[in-house]
Amino acid sequence: MPNQNLKNEQTVTEVIIVGGGLVGATLAYSLANVGMKVTVLDRGDPQSWLDDSFDGRASAVALASQRYLEAIGLWSDMAPHACAIKDIRVSEAHQPFFLHYDHRDLGDEPFGYMVENRHIRRSLYSAINQNENISILAPIEIDSIDRGANQVSVALKNNTVIHAPLLLAADGRRSRIRAQAGIRVTQWQYKQTGIVCTVKHEKPHHQIAHEHFLPAGPFAILPLQGNNSSLVWVEDDKLAPMILALEEKEFLEELEKRFGSFLGKLEVVGPRWSFPLSLQHAHRYAANRLALVGDAAHGMHPIAGQGLNLGWRGAAALTEIIYDARKLGLDYGLETVLENYERWRRFDNTLMLGMTDGLNRLFSNNIGPLKFMRDVGLAIVNQLPPLKKIFMGSAMGLSGDVPKLMRGENL
Repeated sequence: MPNQNLKNEQTVTEVIIVGGGLVGATLAYSLANVGMKVTVLDRGDPQSWLDDSFDGRASAVALASQRYLEAIGLWSDMAPHACAIKDIRVSEAHQPFFLHYDHRDLGDEPFGYMVENRHIRRSLYSAINQNENISILAPIEIDSIDRGANQVSVALKNNTVIHAPLLLAADGRRSRIRAQAGIRVTQWQYKQTGIVCTVKHEKPHHQIAHEHFLPAGPFAILPLQGNNSSLVWVEDDKLAPMILALEEKEFLEELEKRFGSFLGKLEVVGPRWSFPLSLQHAHRYAANRLALVGDAAHGMHPIAGQGLNLGWRGAAALTEIIYDARKLGLDYGLETVLENYERWRRFDNTLMLGMTDGLNRLFSNNIGPLKFMRDVGLAIVNQLPPLKKIFMGSAMGLSGDVPKLMRGENL
């Protein structure tokens, strides 16, 4: 399956996936695991996917996502690098009210895990490189796409044409495949920037994830292995560039103002990253011989840390739908089959998009009456175990109609 750049060839496969990021590559491995031939097309350099150097970025892997990764055989290689999230503590800066989630209220399993992105990438692409059902063509440019009645034909700029019954777009928020298919999106900018970095701290975090709500946006402290934490710091668009431009000493001073002293002395480890924050939602996830997955279908505010998890949930659902249709001898590229995926995932995604948008608007301000309402709200929810359990189930990815693979079941 190693990376290929074929010339002047007509290639036939069962599924074409455009986009080799964390969602697209996981979907490819998931489909290959049920016996399907998959071709992944990506513009990036595949050697960079195996880069093991520390870059300061990490992702939250909800419990349901961990079960999915374990069910398809990917988790065992990531597990040694994962830090369990046992508790979640939500508070507003300089206020006595808080909301505390304890994993023991639902059982023995954690809410999820924090894993550095480099370990997720390396584990994923090492597994892909050993799977004969997957071909990766990268770096590659697409010349044209023809979605016909019976198949999709993707012409590459190296004169290769690939044919398959189904095309899956996992090419991100600015999806060219989505645009080429004429699928519109609802979107808006938050006028906020996400700043991401890793810090080393003096005291242990005890596997507790903290989310502080500040007037500019949430400030999340997420536990990594050892005395390290990943930060997601949401700041006003106008102020963020100035913060990012600070020298290391001044940047640390600004960080400490927001972080507090509960974990002792801090040290920034690795580079700082930033990205503009926005919401977008595709009007459709499915068309004839095409389905959107991951950020190509939906992109949300990082306030709940669920973006990658929703992408994986879509990948698990798509795998189940495609596998079931193929097992019954159906044409899994038909729009009528793919609409089952859209019906399954749209409500859940819309709910999560609405929740994250609402929370960000409610907490990212300094309006007196709203501050009072949300402080009282945190205190009330903290005293209502049934309501807390609903929110905890959502954080674990266990609410709603969960795909079999995310329940840890085989197809």
